[in-house]
Amino acid sequence: MTVRVDTPLPPATGAWREGDPPGRRQWAALPGPLPLEAGGELPGVRIAYETWGRPAPDGSNAVLVLHALTGDSHAAGPAGPGHPTPGWWDALVGPGRALDTDRWFVVAPNVLGGCQGSTGPASRRPDGRPWGGAFPYLTQRDQVRAEAALADALSVDRWALVVGGSMGGMRALEWAASYPDRTAALLLLACPAAASAEQIAWAHVQLQAIRSDPGWRGGDYHDAGPGRGPHTGLGLARRLAHVTYRSEAELAARFGRAPQEAEDPWRGGRYQVESYLDHHAHKLPRRFDAGSYVVLTEAMNGHDVGRGRGGTAAALRRVTARTLVAGVDSDRLYPLRQQAELAAGIPGADRHRVIESAHGHDGFLIETGQIAALVRELTG
Repeated sequence: MTVRVDTPLPPATGAWREGDPPGRRQWAALPGPLPLEAGGELPGVRIAYETWGRPAPDGSNAVLVLHALTGDSHAAGPAGPGHPTPGWWDALVGPGRALDTDRWFVVAPNVLGGCQGSTGPASRRPDGRPWGGAFPYLTQRDQVRAEAALADALSVDRWALVVGGSMGGMRALEWAASYPDRTAALLLLACPAAASAEQIAWAHVQLQAIRSDPGWRGGDYHDAGPGRGPHTGLGLARRLAHVTYRSEAELAARFGRAPQEAEDPWRGGRYQVESYLDHHAHKLPRRFDAGSYVVLTEAMNGHDVGRGRGGTAAALRRVTARTLVAGVDSDRLYPLRQQAELAAGIPGADRHRVIESAHGHDGFLIETGQIAALVRELTG
């Protein structure tokens, strides 16, 4: 495919801002400052979320869907005002689908620290300035505590199902370990019990790419004006991340060593696979904030369900939910052995399931037919 980037650079942040079309978003404000696991507290927190279906009178039909790193609350539905792309799990949420909205009340929040309506680095502090580089370090447990406050606001005492993949799977696991009495069933996709050294290493290079961009300015770039943010660094981070999200076999089959149309790699042109990575690098800054990328990546690096709980094995024994754990057979970022550890350690889980896909880690987003079968197995 030919990729042309001839539109203007985005503003300094790809975050949702006041005055932008809200789309399907709703907001819940936390009743007070959020205490943080690393110390201190975060004031003025609000969580953006979207819902589908109707809650049962007793709240028993609520399902929590948790997104991955650059996802948001728009899990389902068409593109439109406020939502430039269709829902990232649109094939799974809706009437007659695996998460049947004639039966289930589906809730998808934008993660705390994100940039699509929830409080994050692009948000304003109480004094009116953007948080920027002063935004505090977050953990997955902080994010889940904020989501628990959202559940309270929605009068959901217990989720019928919590489901997430990748970063969303980390939060789903934390939900089940932190609030076992509020998590009836659990679907974990392509995620680990704790971030590994290699996963932290891949993330470190991405973080350095962003922080080395002169437009980063220590994270304080949100009022710098159009085109002044760390877009180059975010694009480099996205290129690297996207290689880890897909499989070597898929890249070989799709692109091989072919040049990009009329371009000649010996004379300054690109190979098709380079054009593919450039395409994703140019897209991301138009919808995502580099500051959120940093905050959320650091939270993923800090993921360890066993921290302060006596280790991984003890933490997994806290989970009382009916559980299915699945990984992608071609995932080189979160390999199957990590899902096998989860399935072996969670009392309510059986063997880990394998999603067959040529697409690598992104198989948890792409192979919706196989994911639907897992959802139906859990929900009956």
